[in-house]
Amino acid sequence: MLAVFDQKIAKCPEGLRWPEVEDGTKSGGVTALLDDFSSVHEGAVTVRLGSAAFIAFSTDKQNPFLPRLFASVDDIFCIFQGALINIPLLKQQYGLGKNATEDMIVLEVYRTLRDRGPYPVDKVVRDLNGKFAFILFDSSSNSIFIAADADGAVPFFWGTDSEDHLIVSDDVEIMKKHCGNHFAPFPKGCFYTSSGGLQSFEHPLNEVKPVPRVDSKGEVCGSAFVVDTKVKRQTSMPRVGSASDWSKF
Repeated sequence: MLAVFDQKIAKCPEGLRWPEVEDGTKSGGVTALLDDFSSVHEGAVTVRLGSAAFIAFSTDKQNPFLPRLFASVDDIFCIFQGALINIPLLKQQYGLGKNATEDMIVLEVYRTLRDRGPYPVDKVVRDLNGKFAFILFDSSSNSIFIAADADGAVPFFWGTDSEDHLIVSDDVEIMKKHCGNHFAPFPKGCFYTSSGGLQSFEHPLNEVKPVPRVDSKGEVCGSAFVVDTKVKRQTSMPRVGSASDWSKF
């Protein structure tokens, strides 16, 4: 799976790009990135979402125990990889039919947070019991919702290219080629939203901060993200129409 967001939609999290790090990315921009993804993933489907967002999806080379799923409803698009073990409970909780799959559950989770909140986002994501990573984009409001499970069971990375696009993918080779040293594993037990930035659902009262990664040569090569136990934060997600609509910057 792959998603590319212009900086007008997704601000690059602090620490993904270190000025002193050699870039190492190749020219060509988004077009070359999407072409590379399609060339190595048979049957890949690419969707342009407005003027500044792209997603690409393929079931090629997927882990049968951590399959990829794609769904869209009302201008909301979701790519999900993994498997939830409490699907019956979640279907009942969100009023979904018996045929609902993990990607459809995440769509409904998002719509509940957006339209019926405020709910504690960390609790809602924590209720997703299983191995997973997902990328959700609401093209009606240019809102992003990304998360990974607490164990980091699904290979999942994010980074930025030379044009400051935010890139999210499960393909580490694609990330290396187009982000150079400016990428990192997406922090496990965390979620990212357009308005709230990066937050931990395991430790919702604490900030998540970037820490420089150093390679075997002692050179800085991007960042890891860790929970700062000394800094507290708030994690509420106001509903649409409230004074601080979460779907807007």
